[in-house]
Amino acid sequence: MKKSYSKYSAKDDLLWLFLRPWILIPRVLYILLTFIFLFLRILFQGNSKNKNVQKNLSKYLFDVITDLGPCFIKLGQALSTRPDLVRQDWLTELTNLQDNLPAFDHKIALKIIEEELGAPVNELFDEFPDSPIASASLGQVYKAKINNTYLAVKVQRPNLYFLIRRDVVILRFLGTFLSPFLPLNIGVGIGEIIDEFGKALFDEIDYQKEAENALRFAFLFKENPNIFIPKLEKQFSSKRIITTSWIDGVKLRDRALLEENNLIPASFIKTCVISGLQQLFEFGYFHADPHPGNMFALKGGNADCGNLAYVDFGMMDNITNSDRLTLIKAIVHIINEEYFLLAEDFQKLGFLTKEQDLQKLVEPLKEVLGGSLGAEVGNFNLKNVTDKFSKLMYSYPFRVPSRFALIIRAVVSQEGLALRLDPEFKILKIAYPYIAKKLLTDNSEEILDILLEVVFDKKGQIQIEKVESLLNILFKDSENINSDLIPVANAGLKLFVSKKGSEVRKNLLLSLIKDEKLEFSDAKKLFGLIRDTFSPLNIAKSAVQNIISTV
Repeated sequence: MKKSYSKYSAKDDLLWLFLRPWILIPRVLYILLTFIFLFLRILFQGNSKNKNVQKNLSKYLFDVITDLGPCFIKLGQALSTRPDLVRQDWLTELTNLQDNLPAFDHKIALKIIEEELGAPVNELFDEFPDSPIASASLGQVYKAKINNTYLAVKVQRPNLYFLIRRDVVILRFLGTFLSPFLPLNIGVGIGEIIDEFGKALFDEIDYQKEAENALRFAFLFKENPNIFIPKLEKQFSSKRIITTSWIDGVKLRDRALLEENNLIPASFIKTCVISGLQQLFEFGYFHADPHPGNMFALKGGNADCGNLAYVDFGMMDNITNSDRLTLIKAIVHIINEEYFLLAEDFQKLGFLTKEQDLQKLVEPLKEVLGGSLGAEVGNFNLKNVTDKFSKLMYSYPFRVPSRFALIIRAVVSQEGLALRLDPEFKILKIAYPYIAKKLLTDNSEEILDILLEVVFDKKGQIQIEKVESLLNILFKDSENINSDLIPVANAGLKLFVSKKGSEVRKNLLLSLIKDEKLEFSDAKKLFGLIRDTFSPLNIAKSAVQNIISTV
């Protein structure tokens, strides 16, 4: 009989475990003692300069996380993507949590396949190996063959539903109990964050749900030549088995590995970050587990944008249209250094209460985020911002809405992955131009409203400095000029003459009237700025570069 999983329910699962003290008490004691011993060992050996000591300590850390099971492995995977938080010698060992864990018994895997698919592997496939090629937190992958085509067959670990249900309840219980004593001030109950984690894990162990996610993700990226999603093989997939086409690529683990395969690390960083931004700001549907074990560099592409393959679509999440647009506004307000409006964005997203006096937050926000486009951009990354915000949260009532738990995890993991490939990587150097281009080329009603906020103030007057800032962000880099100038010029022209552009034309006409008189100075500055940016020479250079890049 095929296994059926329930959805995560904090109350029901807590009651389920509390009615089974013979399971709860020994497991809680084991987890507490394990972490006490780990803490003591790190306390006494963590600062040692002896390489052998650190090597043994990193191996001990790996063994502890592995032994504690799938929930803790997932937490360890998140740490394994952050070279700025974890020592390099520990990081190397933690990377094995992504897909190099101890495999479960091969005979059990064969039995699960037969139970789920209704036949033994020798009847289903032309070739099936005697051992898995990779083993991760929730399953292990075999490289099978049928009709001269290689397939990736992922088989779920046995007893997984019980293990996750038990440990998520315990994590929630311990987290809620210990949070008042921990140096945390995230402004929301840690139980809510663990609830989001639990829901995601329960979805992730349903491979039928993962299959649906893979099909949806592939559809969203079907027009993107740089993103590859493996093909789902429905006839070899079920609740505990998922089979896809085999990906022949290089994992995004480190720079040297890519260079050994004649691949350019920077090109994959850009594809990775841009695709992540698309997921958040265009699709509203994102891969919440983008660690190096789930992303492969493929041959092809070019020096600017490499070809990238995503795998493992168990942990996915949505972002509402309202949150998506508010986040875009927030980035625009950071660009324009409008900190009161940024505070309003935080309030709308739920990071601040409705009763909060936003004016009091203008200077603190300026201190945390100010200069991100100026002299400090070279030092700007999410780790720096997180460190500053953590201090800010002790003085001001910021809170982290639980619905942002997976979004933050995905963004931070993605930046961590990029930092592994390039320690000097700065996410804003890609994110800001992306947002600027989206504002200038996306003609949807919502984005048009945001663009109008940038171009015109509340009185309808042209904000030359902000328009100039927007264009400067997009075109200050010669690489961006080559790829973006003509698309932006075309989109702008289409918008201006279209029905949607009526609001732009009306505001331009109204901006010419000041004190009941015609005033052309701002309009002249605007058209001068557009003329200089989109000069015939720049357009010609862009056209030539685009032709060269397609040859």
